[in-house]
Amino acid sequence: MLINWILALSPILLILILMLRFRWSAAQAGSIGWLAALLVAMGRFGAGLDVLAVAHGKALLLTLDVLMIVWAAFLLYRVADEAGAVRMLSEMLPRWTSDRGMQALLIGWPFASFLQGVGGFGVPTAITAPLLIGLGFSPITAVVVPSIGQAWSVTFGSLALSFQALMAATGIPGEQLAPMAALLLGLVGVVSGFLVLHASSGWRAMLRLTLPILFVGTAMASAQYWLAVNGFWHIAGFGGGLAGLAIGLYIARRRQTRQAEPFRHDLQIKPVFYALASYVVLILITLVIQFSEPLREALGSIVIQVSFPELTTGNGFSTPAEFGRIIYPLRHAGAILTYASIVSYIFYQRQGSYANGAAQAILEDTLRGVLKSSLSIATMVAMAAVMAHAGMIDTISNGLAEIVGSLFPLISPWIGALGAFITGSNTNANVIFSLLQLRTAEMLNFKIPLILAAQTTGGAIGSVIAPTKIVVGASTAGMIGSEGAILRKLMGYTLILLVTVSGFMWLFSEFGNR
Repeated sequence: MLINWILALSPILLILILMLRFRWSAAQAGSIGWLAALLVAMGRFGAGLDVLAVAHGKALLLTLDVLMIVWAAFLLYRVADEAGAVRMLSEMLPRWTSDRGMQALLIGWPFASFLQGVGGFGVPTAITAPLLIGLGFSPITAVVVPSIGQAWSVTFGSLALSFQALMAATGIPGEQLAPMAALLLGLVGVVSGFLVLHASSGWRAMLRLTLPILFVGTAMASAQYWLAVNGFWHIAGFGGGLAGLAIGLYIARRRQTRQAEPFRHDLQIKPVFYALASYVVLILITLVIQFSEPLREALGSIVIQVSFPELTTGNGFSTPAEFGRIIYPLRHAGAILTYASIVSYIFYQRQGSYANGAAQAILEDTLRGVLKSSLSIATMVAMAAVMAHAGMIDTISNGLAEIVGSLFPLISPWIGALGAFITGSNTNANVIFSLLQLRTAEMLNFKIPLILAAQTTGGAIGSVIAPTKIVVGASTAGMIGSEGAILRKLMGYTLILLVTVSGFMWLFSEFGNR
């Protein structure tokens, strides 16, 4: 029935209206969306208190799983940032080339992607925009360039927070989701390199630097793909950015030498290691835990798991008996990030990098930085769980399957982009829409990893034009009040990326879905 489809969709529509029309925050709108889902689930879909209790129990586990990474990822970033590591990297990059096109490419693409990999939360644009302005780029260009350049790395960035949310919301192992997601994101990454140069330096620079774009893009995409498909999800984003930086800096040096231009080779190995120390620690800890079976077993001795019974709503919709999200707290990605944060803090402290009160500043900034996003994640996870257990997601999926039919693969990235644009986060978009995409893919007999790759890739692209992220970039570029101009310029590039993803989806669905 049409009325059921509209009511099932109403919590999501309500979030859209509150955030777009009334400019509510994701946390505020998510709370109202959750309340609306409760009322519709009970009043129209026959969800009793037992169904709602199970939905919220599972939501609590999913929220814990995601937030452990959110908090620990931001903590590691603040440990490094407080020591001046990120600033040091920012100061080093412009010394490698006087070519403005290469400067924009290095800073706005692999460096921004690296920052997205290690920090996220608007960090890439906030850090690189002032740097680009200092090199002579206009403020609006300085915001647009890194926003486009880091779009491809959002899913596996922030230590794979968005990818973890995709796994948690769908219950599908990362081993099944990672290959297609990494492939699609890598292809988008190469295209984003061309757009970065077009936005910063025009068509001529884009054509002149085609080979560097292809080399850097291939290095980033390959590194991210290898790390992701081998289970290193939470280091795949910054690993890709780091590989791109290494190749990009090498190319910049070679080009500078061939052109016989002055080259300030005052970049020493020790400062580079210092700047990357916390992430070197993270890689080492990850590798040790991943490949030491006795250690993995020891860290896996403590487990959080809850068994939930089979339940049926008053309308006859059933959810099977199953465990909720199973969490190994001592070897969880959040725990690994916390170990790296502690070791890195000790390292930087012994180097004399911290002023008095640094530990307190790191903890307070971490709390301020993640509190709002944590609340929005919690409310939207709860809303999605209620909708799934009441049968609302299945109702929406049935209607969507009837409307779009065989065109669904082309539409799926746009759904992800819409969710991220509204909520300000690919993570939130994956929480809200990934189960919807999964159900629709099942009904239309499309490969689920393909459709979910489109969901998270579209969400990654859509997140860069989210108002919350644009405000962050505008604030550091001195463009407060000019967010509309930034959005208008960004919109064209994000539409190109989304059309590109739809094109790839058509190819994959036509030739890879058989």
